[in-house]
Amino acid sequence: MNATSWLNSEAFTVFGQHIKWSDMIGNIVGLIALALGWRRSIWTWPAQLLSGVILLVAFASAHLSGSAGKQLVVIVVALWGWWSWNRGRQQAQDGSIAVRFATWRERGVLIGGAALGTLAVGGLFTAFPSLSWDPWPDAYIFVGTVVAMYAQARGMVEFWFAWLLVDLVGVPLNFANGFAFSGFVYIIYGALVLWGMRDWWLRTRTPALEGATA
Repeated sequence: MNATSWLNSEAFTVFGQHIKWSDMIGNIVGLIALALGWRRSIWTWPAQLLSGVILLVAFASAHLSGSAGKQLVVIVVALWGWWSWNRGRQQAQDGSIAVRFATWRERGVLIGGAALGTLAVGGLFTAFPSLSWDPWPDAYIFVGTVVAMYAQARGMVEFWFAWLLVDLVGVPLNFANGFAFSGFVYIIYGALVLWGMRDWWLRTRTPALEGATA
């Protein structure tokens, strides 16, 4: 059995749900990446890169083109985010990653990009049904992830809001498509997102917190 076959094999069954190795490992690494992002650690990006590679194998084998394509974007944006955070480490007084709220113009760009991107990708999936059997939720998650990771790379607090919106669709979609572990993990993501949002929010309001170690 090669690595790809093993990753897509069943790890165990719980409550009638078949858990795949790729689904479980990829999402555990994703949780670690989110926790590292909460701490503003540069290691959030290599963790997201690894998670993206593993989940790419999982979703591609399940013929979920949008989710698989999302992981390709995760890989590319993780590399860019890693570079961006390294370049911007001196933004805070102690050399750690500074965070901020987006300007209204930036929020407009994020929302407009998300809306237009979802329409474009959803339209593509609808025109070519072989790309995805669940085109609009798939497109929504694909574009929402791009927006969230872009905002994270720019140090915007709004990236947490973007992840919450992705979770709202990601939980039922993963359960429906047989990725139960992803569904459970998305629920945990929701809790981590709320805590991370509070931490980043406080750092924008209290300058002294910007001196904390990332």
